[in-house]
Amino acid sequence: MRQKGLGKGLNALLSEEVVLGHQNEGIKMVDINEVEPNYDQPRKNFDQEELNELMASIQEHGILQPLIVRVKDNKYEIVAGERRYRAARLAKIREVPILIKDFDDKQVLEVALIENIQRADLNSMELACAYSLLMERFDYTQEEVAKRVGKSRSEVTNIMRLLKLTTDLQQKLRDGELSYGQARALLILKDPKIQKEAANFIIEKELTVRDTEKYVQQLLNQEEINKKKAQKKVEELIQRESGSHVFINEVQENLQKSLGTKVCITQGKRKGKIEIEFYSSEELERIISRIQQ
Repeated sequence: MRQKGLGKGLNALLSEEVVLGHQNEGIKMVDINEVEPNYDQPRKNFDQEELNELMASIQEHGILQPLIVRVKDNKYEIVAGERRYRAARLAKIREVPILIKDFDDKQVLEVALIENIQRADLNSMELACAYSLLMERFDYTQEEVAKRVGKSRSEVTNIMRLLKLTTDLQQKLRDGELSYGQARALLILKDPKIQKEAANFIIEKELTVRDTEKYVQQLLNQEEINKKKAQKKVEELIQRESGSHVFINEVQENLQKSLGTKVCITQGKRKGKIEIEFYSSEELERIISRIQQ
């Protein structure tokens, strides 16, 4: 896939294989302790088995491709090639080949992101975080992110929706306990508690993406049934209370007409009261007499 924007000019650079011993004045050997990782590296998880395989290859053949670096704080910060760097450390290699490039912060992040995307090294959660970082740090729109990494706008949008998952579920996605398809299905569930319970069930039962979608739909249907039941109960309660209010108002009006004074009836859950106003002893005697009739 041809990359757009910055990525278009990096294809040759990131795919270039440089064998040690071939002349290339841009490459030099440096102490591995002078090199440090880029902490904005989109890729956070490195498969240990793959690292061990690369370590064995490095021990036998050496590092066939230099690390792309930039100078930062008197160190060489890795722009591309952290996997080779980690494997070299495992192999106890003292010197590594580097190719120094004059990249700014924006270019460093884009190069690291594009490299990993081209090699399918990032999981969906790492991609979502990387896209988010591009947008936050460089004020990109989703459209611009899509152009920079050579993806469609809809693909970027769908990946970034994963950031709406709870922190717990995001970690399960990073760790490979949940797949991208399963996580997308869970996004439909809005209640974090239900989302978490569903994820645990999916992992425990080892559901496929298709079965996960069916399971989530069942949860939604049940949620809708429960919602309708709750609404019906509320409506019935309102109707009862409304009918009760009508009755009380009628009694209150009738008493006021009969007693010739203001009457107020209030009703609580367990008890109520009737208040009858009077303004003199004579009026009190008249009201009492009317009630006793």
